[in-house]
Amino acid sequence: MFKKMLKIHHTIHFILIFIFTSCGQSSLYISTLGNDANPGSIDKPFASFEKAQQEARKKTGNITIYLRAGIYYLDRTVIFTSEDSRGQNETTTYRAFPNEKVIISGATRLKLQWEDHEDGIKRAKINKTIEFDQLFINGKLQRMARYPNYNMDSQYYGGTSKNAISEERVAKWRNPQGGFVHALHKHEWGGYQYSIQGKDEHGALILNGGFQNNRKMGMHPDHRFVENIFEELDTIGEWYYHREERFLYYYPPADLDLQLAKIEVPQLKHLIEFRGSEKGPVQNITIKGVELIHTTRTFMENKEPLLRSDWTIYRGGAILFEGAEQCIIKNCNIHSLGSNAIFFSNYNQHNEVSGNHIFNIGASGICFVGDPKAVRSPSFEYHEFIPLEDLDKIPGPKNNNYPARNLVRDNLIHDIGRIEKQTAGVQISMSQFITVSHNTIYNLPRAGINISEGTWGGHLIEYNDVFNTVLETGDHGSFNSWGRDRFWHPNYDTLCTLTMKHPELIRLDPIVTTVIRNNRFRCDHGWDIDLDDGSTNYHIYNNLCLNGGIKLREGFFRKVENNIMINNTFHPHVWFENSGDVFIRNIVTRPYAPIRLKGWGKLIDFNLLPDSNSLDKAHQAGTDQHSMYGNPGFKDPASGNFQVEESSSAAELGFVNFSMDSFGVLSTGLKDLALKVPLPKYLAPINTEESHQIVDWMGLTIKNLNTPEERSSTGMSKEAGVLVLDVSSWSKFNGYLNKGDVILSLGGRPTQKVGDLEKNHEMIDKNRVVDMLVFRNQQSQIIRIQN
Repeated sequence: MFKKMLKIHHTIHFILIFIFTSCGQSSLYISTLGNDANPGSIDKPFASFEKAQQEARKKTGNITIYLRAGIYYLDRTVIFTSEDSRGQNETTTYRAFPNEKVIISGATRLKLQWEDHEDGIKRAKINKTIEFDQLFINGKLQRMARYPNYNMDSQYYGGTSKNAISEERVAKWRNPQGGFVHALHKHEWGGYQYSIQGKDEHGALILNGGFQNNRKMGMHPDHRFVENIFEELDTIGEWYYHREERFLYYYPPADLDLQLAKIEVPQLKHLIEFRGSEKGPVQNITIKGVELIHTTRTFMENKEPLLRSDWTIYRGGAILFEGAEQCIIKNCNIHSLGSNAIFFSNYNQHNEVSGNHIFNIGASGICFVGDPKAVRSPSFEYHEFIPLEDLDKIPGPKNNNYPARNLVRDNLIHDIGRIEKQTAGVQISMSQFITVSHNTIYNLPRAGINISEGTWGGHLIEYNDVFNTVLETGDHGSFNSWGRDRFWHPNYDTLCTLTMKHPELIRLDPIVTTVIRNNRFRCDHGWDIDLDDGSTNYHIYNNLCLNGGIKLREGFFRKVENNIMINNTFHPHVWFENSGDVFIRNIVTRPYAPIRLKGWGKLIDFNLLPDSNSLDKAHQAGTDQHSMYGNPGFKDPASGNFQVEESSSAAELGFVNFSMDSFGVLSTGLKDLALKVPLPKYLAPINTEESHQIVDWMGLTIKNLNTPEERSSTGMSKEAGVLVLDVSSWSKFNGYLNKGDVILSLGGRPTQKVGDLEKNHEMIDKNRVVDMLVFRNQQSQIIRIQN
């Protein structure tokens, strides 16, 4: 029986050889057991990528380089240049041999002799110079010695403490040089990292860093942790590399035999690079069916600001494209990385990322970032603005050095941003015509899909399933965008005046409409769709929003139609008088939540609202003259079918059902692996009244700042303070306070709520001058009020 099975196996083997080497296609082979002196045949394969590359360059037509089973530990990055390109309708494909597992690793494997140290800790001498940035034992990432210890149930960073770098804690560390401090942004808009340079003469830490976020406001006071400190090596699974002693210290679990364990230490930032240019592109190369793992962390190189968005970036990843055309990453497992997974930098056109499983990534999943030199009149920080007389007023980019017409399709992307927090499943900046279609994206600290600015639009975001987002940050959405483009100014009043007088500026950068359609979004810590500062020229339709609703902050020319917002609503924030916005034929299940509007856009009508009070308020605002209210009549919300019955009032208003089973990945294998979106329990509309008390005080109309909408519109880091809704002309605060200010303190006394302000009434009367701390234009400032 065994001989018969062996004969069948050999028959299949030779059939495969015949298939792979016929049909006019050349084949080469690489094996971990190969030799570069071999001819590269299936029986005598090469050992290295470099040798296969050299031989492939000599051949014409289609060529496939098969990688046989095994782990390929790279000692240098595999680099493709224009020399590796194929002609039109020809392809070079690097792929795993059928039914064999191929792993490409940027780590080095260590054989170590362990000895006892103390308190259950082992140590091993390192006899060669290597970088210790991450440590994998038997394929599992171990934790650098840290405080507080890692806790998978903690919301932020696996555990944080406001005492992480306290004077008392730092005093325990003999030599913390080489350690790192990780912290959330003060307003939870991403995070920061710092390297510890040592201590000063007073024993305080000397830190370098804090440049990983383009809104530089400092560390969060509570959410911090420190790592790579020898004295914090105190729990199972932690490690520390002592550079001076050249000893690796590790606290193993009791059941681990370290002498038999597989020890891997990442060494490379990038595994594969496509390195070309617009004039000399890398063309027609496919990477297929392999596993890509183990790159180093790059958070201390994340310094480049992405125009005036909240982002900075490191231009790199496990796979880096720069100057590529018609190149494809397909059906790969990409995981256990310290930095970005796939990065498209500058000129890249007609490339594809499809069918991949991308997970356990230190930074972002897939990034598209163009060249700032292609941007006309670029600004690089929130408060920067180029004066009108100096502004380049020619629409569009200066050159082609940016990603365009690339496809991200059918990818499963999850557990992203494990180290860096201003990250996304798919990030787009200074790019055009990027299609993001049929991806399933979840478990992220910030947005699932992010567009950093309007340059240059034309993106298509469709049929994605995005949920479990904004898990470690705040004031964001499953989809997020900014649009601080040439027309935008950080001072809202100046911005209103500028765009009123010069409407021709508005679409200088977002020259083509970006479409968001047929997606399913769920965000439990923000908005399902969040078009933030300045986002302009969007068409949003046929989206199922399961929890967070749709927010449009100030911007222009957004058409939002035929969307469903479950247990939430429409959030127009800080709109201009003539925004040109349209909101029609949508189903909202809570009252509108407007904040500081100068106008209600071009048309708000034909929507289904939850109740009569909601519709009455809309009529009072001058909107929704043809809209109706009532129960939408969803077919089967418990199973996720939010299509409406034919008898629904929504259908009468023109709402058209769209598919409820076309979201997310298409491949059967990825579907089987993907987590299912948590479906909300639909809460039928009820009559609602404004529950937050509004108070008149000394000519001010004020209320407690206590909703996520108010927090977002003002830019506050938390829901606290007293929000100014209006200032009467006769008020003594007239000329000092503005509508939309948040009062944080009066005379040095905090004002967390209206009651705190009322208690301090006497300070205004008794003192000739009193200082009031207010939050305005997303920064704190002291207003000196004189009686």
